[in-house]
Amino acid sequence: MAKAVKAVKKAVNTPTSNVASGSPEAKAAVKTASPATPAAPAKKAAVKKVAKTKTVAAKAPAKSQPEGTPVVSPSALNIDIGISATDRSAVALELSRVLADSYTLYLMTHNFHWNVTGPMFKTLHELFMTQYTEMWQALDDIAERIRALGYYAPGTYAEFEKLATIKQPSKVPNATEMVELLVKGNEALARVARTAFDRADKADDQPTADLLTQRLDIHEKNAWMLRSLLA
Repeated sequence: MAKAVKAVKKAVNTPTSNVASGSPEAKAAVKTASPATPAAPAKKAAVKKVAKTKTVAAKAPAKSQPEGTPVVSPSALNIDIGISATDRSAVALELSRVLADSYTLYLMTHNFHWNVTGPMFKTLHELFMTQYTEMWQALDDIAERIRALGYYAPGTYAEFEKLATIKQPSKVPNATEMVELLVKGNEALARVARTAFDRADKADDQPTADLLTQRLDIHEKNAWMLRSLLA
């Protein structure tokens, strides 16, 4: 042991060329006293770290769409009708709101058709039927336009509740209140349709703009007829 210690001391103070020709003890001591610096393992560790980061990034969940945004249909990936994906998305969302309010107003009008009473029963019963029948047929046109733009149309009460601005009454109103509620409902739907029209016009979406022009005409006329019964 003492010999080895002496050999180390001697090796430290001896040039490399002299060590090469020294005793076996000195060579062994130099080998022990000069630890290696393994660069390769460090590099591997760095590569492992990068790979781990990539794996974590790959597993990160995709961001969900904002609430109220229509779900993109698979066919939307291949749509090229001269309207950008951004504009199609925005127009489809506005149409979804029109559809939700249209269905809500349709249901309210049909409800009042069943339950109206009083001296104006026959007049209102028939007027309500005319209006809800027209709205029922229009629902398909609105939904099919949303589909043509590459989006799913909302079709559940839960979706309609989130999108609609019109609220249903909690009880059966009297005849006058029914008319007042339907006036407000048609006016509200006209406002929603006008907002959607502006968005479609901005996107240069003529079919949607044409559809909304027709809906505006109908609901403004419905409101006028109902309003005249209150005068």
